[in-house]
Amino acid sequence: MIQVTRKDSKESLENLLRRFNRKVQQSGAIAVVKSKQYFEKPLSKRERRSKAIIRQERRALKVKRTKLGQR
Repeated sequence: MIQVTRKDSKESLENLLRRFNRKVQQSGAIAVVKSKQYFEKPLSKRERRSKAIIRQERRALKVKRTKLGQR
């Protein structure tokens, strides 16, 4: 649970909200909630690794194409 209190009575609500949002972002709570939003079938370690390798290769190919000026 993330709690943020006012530093002093003069602190504006905008500053308080900005500090709260920063703490939530840094804690990674939003990423966890988004990852658990939908059910995913459990994958084996081998499948996760192979899919990660494929993603990396595709991303590298995309970057290479953009550097060469192709789509």
